[in-house]
Amino acid sequence: MKEHLCGLNEVDAAEYISKLPKADALKAFRLLEGEQASDVFAYLDKDTGSYLMDSVTDEQLTQIVDELFVDDAVDFISEAPANLVERVLSVTDPQKRKIINSYLQYPEGSAGSIMTSELIRLNEDYTVLEALDKVRKSRIDKETVYTCYVTDAKRILTGVTYLKDLLVSDDDALVGNIMEKVSIKAKTTDDREAVAKLFDRYSVISVPVTDSEGKLVGIVSVDDAIDVLVKETTEDIEAMSGVSHSEKPYLKTGIFTLSKNRIVWLLMLMISATISGKILESYEAAFAAIPLLVTFIPMMMDTGGNAGSQTSTVIIRSMATGDIRLTDFVKVWFKELGIGTLAGFVLAVANYLRIMILHPSENEVGLVVSLSLWATVVIANSVATFLPMIATKLKQDPAVMSAPFITTIVDAFALVIYFEIAKILLTTV
Repeated sequence: MKEHLCGLNEVDAAEYISKLPKADALKAFRLLEGEQASDVFAYLDKDTGSYLMDSVTDEQLTQIVDELFVDDAVDFISEAPANLVERVLSVTDPQKRKIINSYLQYPEGSAGSIMTSELIRLNEDYTVLEALDKVRKSRIDKETVYTCYVTDAKRILTGVTYLKDLLVSDDDALVGNIMEKVSIKAKTTDDREAVAKLFDRYSVISVPVTDSEGKLVGIVSVDDAIDVLVKETTEDIEAMSGVSHSEKPYLKTGIFTLSKNRIVWLLMLMISATISGKILESYEAAFAAIPLLVTFIPMMMDTGGNAGSQTSTVIIRSMATGDIRLTDFVKVWFKELGIGTLAGFVLAVANYLRIMILHPSENEVGLVVSLSLWATVVIANSVATFLPMIATKLKQDPAVMSAPFITTIVDAFALVIYFEIAKILLTTV
């Protein structure tokens, strides 16, 4: 087993251990030694990690925590039970414990909460030779050595240089003369998702983080940025599907918890669907006059809901990636009106031909259904454009205005449009 685990990448080893029964996971984890144990621990799921931390000796615990990168230690401690947190901090090196406590004070979801203090910091007046010597001495403890940040005597971030630049420069050249100006940086209070997007936009491997005075306090590395983007995207997808977010993996989440995460939205949608029921109730006379109208209601509502879902998915995702902003509202709305008009027309024509084939004598009904379908698609696209942007304007997650919610609203509009057009065009209604 030890030979097998040592031959695995730390991510694969963590996945393997996490899938074992807890007692076996503990046995397997104890086979790991030193830095490998810390590397694997950083990728374990929270439940397995907490169980292992609670089960190992204080000596093993100290070794694991001391080897962990600060950001990984903060991630674990911020979600661990209180009694375990107290034990972990009690065996942590005092200097590292001070750093961890300072990180825990940053708001959840901020750049400060995901940064690490383990970076290469150089002074402007270092020579290249001195800088390389510091890199050599620091490489074991630093999460990245490829990017070196330069500060002045007051630790104000002034520039950035790269290991490759140091390697090809003269030994007696000053770091201040070869460094570049920092154009990409974040503050500790910046939203972590906005910081993570900088990695995608600028293709960097780390972003420096400064405090309110401009002093360099840490960096956000690319692996943490990826974790943030995956987590935020997962939350958006769940919200768009009407499911509350769960921190635990699916297979390790109980049926009660999974049900609770879905029941709230299902109840809300069920109650809101009462509106559609009331609308149908008010048009009972139309059913009685032309029963055929009832058979097209599911198609009308489904098409409107599908059109709204397509639009909301595109809008919400485009807003998440920064492709669409609130200032683009008018442009986006007109574009969706055009899409709805064109798509609705094609659907209306196809639907009219279908009705004429199935019900040759119901020309007027075919016209009513087709016109209603066209109008429904146009309105569905508009509603699905308005709601996410309204949510963003109110500083709410646009994903809250998800497909199920939009579908319920569009259903109500579809029914009203359908029966009002029927009342106008059909003399028997």
